[in-house]
Amino acid sequence: METPSPKHTCLKLQLKEAQQPIYVKGTWFESRFDLSITDGLNAWICHASEEQVRDRAAQWDQPVSEYVALAERYLGFQHPDSAYGFADAGDGHKRLSWTFEKEGTKLEWRWKCQPSPNSKQTTAAVLDFLMDANVGLSFLGVLNSKKAKLRELRDKISKQEIAGKLPEEEEASSDQTEPFVSSDEKSEDESLKDLPVTSKDVPRTRSRGRGRKRAADN
Repeated sequence: METPSPKHTCLKLQLKEAQQPIYVKGTWFESRFDLSITDGLNAWICHASEEQVRDRAAQWDQPVSEYVALAERYLGFQHPDSAYGFADAGDGHKRLSWTFEKEGTKLEWRWKCQPSPNSKQTTAAVLDFLMDANVGLSFLGVLNSKKAKLRELRDKISKQEIAGKLPEEEEASSDQTEPFVSSDEKSEDESLKDLPVTSKDVPRTRSRGRGRKRAADN
């Protein structure tokens, strides 16, 4: 069975207590996930292994897939009702945290992130992914706008074609219409046809006969 491809997210995360925003890139697998985080200068990484995710999910009485999906939900999109934090954890480490409510209880998840071995490379990878995503969204917006204009133009042309056909149909129907004759006129014509023909009705014509030439007297 083919392993599903991982999903990727990238979020500009606004932190609580007026901290500088950070950028969080997530790579999500079925039973684990990786995080790359940067503030534009420094970078941190977090590799949540299958064993770590399984232990955390067991603590919260959750299936592993549900735990990963919930983490992706809050780190793929910022939720205004959640308090996000990125606090110092000693030795250059950071602790990423976010809150959410479950069954009326406010809970907090935290993951420790270590300094990236190459901050410039990690930062460039995060920002490049974010720029590509924004370009893709912008292109999609332009494409949808063009599609809407094409649909509008198509509808306009269709209406013009329908409007142009109406006079032709009316003209064609008028050509095929027989002249109207009232019943009085018809009855009068028919009565004339039924009248007997007499000599008075026949016009007189003069017949011109040729005179015979007399034979010469012998």
